[in-house]
Amino acid sequence: MSAQHGTDDEATKLTSQLVGMESTNPGAFEDSIEQFVRSWLEDRRTRAGSLASAVTIEELEALPGRRCLRALIPSGDRCDAAAAPADLTLLCHMDTVRVGADWSRETPAFSPTLRDGELYGRGSCDMKGGLACALLAFSDALDEVGRCGSLPRRSLALVCTVDEEDEMRGSEAAIRAGWLGATGWVLDTEPTNGRARGSHKGRTWYVIDMRGVTAHASTPWRGADAIAAMAEAVCHIRSAVQALPTHPEFGRSTVTFGQVKGGYSPYVVPDECHVTIDMRLVPPTGSPDAEKIVRDACAAAESAVPGTHADVRCTGDRPPIELDPASPLLAALWRASEEAWGVRPATDVFTGYTDSAVVAGTCGNSTCLSYGPGSLEVAHKPNEHVPVADLARVRAVLSRLAADKLWG
Repeated sequence: MSAQHGTDDEATKLTSQLVGMESTNPGAFEDSIEQFVRSWLEDRRTRAGSLASAVTIEELEALPGRRCLRALIPSGDRCDAAAAPADLTLLCHMDTVRVGADWSRETPAFSPTLRDGELYGRGSCDMKGGLACALLAFSDALDEVGRCGSLPRRSLALVCTVDEEDEMRGSEAAIRAGWLGATGWVLDTEPTNGRARGSHKGRTWYVIDMRGVTAHASTPWRGADAIAAMAEAVCHIRSAVQALPTHPEFGRSTVTFGQVKGGYSPYVVPDECHVTIDMRLVPPTGSPDAEKIVRDACAAAESAVPGTHADVRCTGDRPPIELDPASPLLAALWRASEEAWGVRPATDVFTGYTDSAVVAGTCGNSTCLSYGPGSLEVAHKPNEHVPVADLARVRAVLSRLAADKLWG
């Protein structure tokens, strides 16, 4: 690794290799990158010397043909380590969003390109740069095991998941398998702009299917306009969310209507309309409040457009997560960053929802954080990129954090 505040050629090279393997979701999915990561870890495991056989690498099929992966350095005094969450888990997802339009010819999505200190390519920021840093930190811990000739006082795991960019079924499967739970520190390496982010707005998803009655557009009173009813529901929901109380850290709750489908001809009263809803909720608003907002909106729509009927489904419900300012993981990350890089990262809200937030919300684990290279503002966008200096910083900090936790 290069000197402090320099670059890390190993991290840059590994990130480039990962970016060069398409793992879009939906699309190619994670098989190729999972095979690469597994092979890479199997090769690196030999660095633990005589204790290489104690280091386990296992797969978990979370979805058909889509496997999560866990590598584990057990502690010297825990013979049951494989059956419980590790003392420190580095959590990374292997999928990316689709490529999308408007990529520059000079920075192709799957041909990693270095320009002006930035590494370009789909997933470079979200989150193959973070995955590379976590892999190398795990490798650094293996080196230390080999040098010491003994297992550490505490265990370290690297968990690589599938499906984070969709319904997060990979992290849910890892929780069911016991890889993640209520105990142990969990740090994901999502892009965080150099900050430690542990607070998340809640993420609640709904689908509304509005049913109506067809009729000729010249005699609309003979039908029931499903699109008009849906418009009533959308306006009601939007106004209700805008009126919700704000939070001093999270700000306002928001709502987005991501997809609308309905009707089939301008001269026919539409008998159906479909809408998807994404609510990002802040305390004290919770899931029961969201349910009431949607149900009340649909009732108002049915009243405004007689003959229509709404079917409502909640398709995802993630609670808001508030960072514990006394988190021992946060304190340890601050120390590691000051030791390895001379900077204490500020804390901030993570505007999206991450695998570590799933662990926090599902398991009640208060020691979950996000800290990784790159900026969330360029994630999911064309010409995605990550600063190579960020790769160096995060690799150094993660290695220091792991060393402090395992042998401290």
